[in-house]
Amino acid sequence: MLSPTAVAFDLDGTLIDSRGDIVAAMNHALEATGRLPLPGQVIARYVGDGARTLCARAARLPESSAAVEELLQRYLAYYLEHPLDFTRWMPGAQETIEKLSELTDLSLCICTNKSRSATEAVLAGLGVRARFRAVIAGDDLVEKKPAPEPLLRLAQRLHVQPDRMVMVGDGPQDIECARRAGARSIGVLGGIAQEQALLSARPDVLLHSLSELWDVLRRWREATTRLSTLR
Repeated sequence: MLSPTAVAFDLDGTLIDSRGDIVAAMNHALEATGRLPLPGQVIARYVGDGARTLCARAARLPESSAAVEELLQRYLAYYLEHPLDFTRWMPGAQETIEKLSELTDLSLCICTNKSRSATEAVLAGLGVRARFRAVIAGDDLVEKKPAPEPLLRLAQRLHVQPDRMVMVGDGPQDIECARRAGARSIGVLGGIAQEQALLSARPDVLLHSLSELWDVLRRWREATTRLSTLR
């Protein structure tokens, strides 16, 4: 097993709890287009596959519908004006990012299905954009997670092999993306995705909090060092 040289983080539900702002933006878009708002727990179930899919699910429309495009634009416009009204770090996330940033031989990056504009607004607002060597967002490529392309593109940008990357996320999209790209996967419980969906995706490692990530990466790195010494 090769030592990981890059860690890709999902954003919503993994690094940040953004449910409040997503719900507010989605209900704003629904009401602005003459639709009824939805309970927060319903909207949260629709999160994970990108903003267009979220809008289509919330309005119960096919993604190709022109009405979904209008919803999407209203959703994004509101979200960009209110990216951090209710958003908070997930437990252990901020401390973990700061600690891992001290490792000069480990690249941190973002692999999210969130739109590029919203992703950049959140990272800038939290003051952590510089912590991440690269970002692939949901509208950067034709394919989104669970397709492997986002993670493979990150590997290409970082000049690392996919098998030396680790994908960390709270949803089955993250785990399947890693599996198909040939990377290792770490699932984190307690995020936005339903727990059973994450468990069914069978991540290589399952964490209850991001605070546990440091120890997992340390063990992988130390095991590789010992093997290299024995050769």
